[in-house]
Amino acid sequence: MTEVAFHLNGTPVRVAITDPTRTLLDWLREDRGLTGTKEGCNEGDCGACTVMVTGPEGARALNACILFLPQLQGQAVRTVEGVGSPEAPHPVQTAMVDHHGSQCGFCTPGFVMSMVTAHANGATDHDDQLAGNLCRCTGYAPIIRAARALEAAPVPDWVEADRAAPFILPQMRPGESSPLAGLDGGGQPPHPACAMPRSADELATLYAAQPDATLVAGATDVGLWVTKGLQDIRPAIFLGQVADLRGVTVTDDSIRIGAMTTLAALRRAIAPLHPAFAELIRRYGSEQVRNAATVGGNIANGSPIGDSPPPLIALGARLHLRRGDARRSLPLEDFFIAYGKQDRAAGEFVEAVSFPRQPDRLRVYKISKRFDQDISALCGAFNIAVIDGTVTAARIAFGGMAATPKRAHAVEAALLHQPWTEATVATAQEAFAQDFTPINDMRASAAYRLAVARNLLHRTWLEDQGTRASVLEVAP
Repeated sequence: MTEVAFHLNGTPVRVAITDPTRTLLDWLREDRGLTGTKEGCNEGDCGACTVMVTGPEGARALNACILFLPQLQGQAVRTVEGVGSPEAPHPVQTAMVDHHGSQCGFCTPGFVMSMVTAHANGATDHDDQLAGNLCRCTGYAPIIRAARALEAAPVPDWVEADRAAPFILPQMRPGESSPLAGLDGGGQPPHPACAMPRSADELATLYAAQPDATLVAGATDVGLWVTKGLQDIRPAIFLGQVADLRGVTVTDDSIRIGAMTTLAALRRAIAPLHPAFAELIRRYGSEQVRNAATVGGNIANGSPIGDSPPPLIALGARLHLRRGDARRSLPLEDFFIAYGKQDRAAGEFVEAVSFPRQPDRLRVYKISKRFDQDISALCGAFNIAVIDGTVTAARIAFGGMAATPKRAHAVEAALLHQPWTEATVATAQEAFAQDFTPINDMRASAAYRLAVARNLLHRTWLEDQGTRASVLEVAP
């Protein structure tokens, strides 16, 4: 792959790729002089670099600081300079002025772009939409007032033009005979620094030949390897064009989630089926992060505090892996072997995760120091079936309680075939010490984690009895 093509503020551009880890933020500021997009944290936390990117999944607010140029292939990018003018400002810009939503102005372009994207999508959950944008001086009240004031304002024509313009890979130029960027005309991988397969089959061929390559999906984690860790992740394989790894398929028997499905897309699809899972995803990072982060990346990362594995394990999920033409599946909990170690061979990648279609019994609780944009101290998922007052099935999984996401087998056994009573719950609470030996760290103490895990089982029982517990799960 030698260049990337996309639309910038309504104009088609082609950019030579000399460094595949060049971020959109750096390119905008240094090469294009579009300095409205600010660098605040350079790790996707503060939102000062927010841009609007329109592609197959619609208009999304994304953090330009951890967005690599190859990820923009065939999409449309809007910066704050491209949404309005002094003569014809965007309704967001007008509302921000009218409601005094800016003071020093450093964070304002990022807020504007998040609000522009929300306005284009008709979103009115402003606290959620703006949770990834931090303000250092104005405070959020006038910004929220501005967002509410413009809800009924007309959407500019350029929004529809951006939706219609891209989504198709540019036609290859003369001499580019291979449909797979990174393969020569004979179909043999020359070990390029940057490649972009266009299907799962092409990815399988390329990754089997280059098992040392870094797979780049949403880059919400890999981006920090580059911007903070200063790592060289080349050769890099960018997965943004692998459409057949994207999407949620719901049948009468199962739910299958493609590895390239974003957390935002999963939230929309899963909300009618398992609302507690969707609510957990609402607290996964920020809107910008959820718009980029993928389910496959969150699983393959193997973090003990990744938030998607516990509810998936509780739902009985199986992970689907592929290497070349060979495929295999395994229970998701078996994928995590030890800290930093997963059951994945060289050149093998996550294709999908699936679980049985089932009545909604799932309860999920994320405990963190902050409600928004915080890593879990622990995350517990409970899927307990009760028939005629007796527990007939139980799957309980936790993140943050061990070196890997892990099932609570002893707790499950203490519940199974027992009456679903407070006394049974009290007995099962003691079994947590058999399942987990949590650690002390900056997020919580071991004693706190163990106590909260026990209390979450009790909370599950209380809520099943109709008692409404607090909706705010914040660690002290």
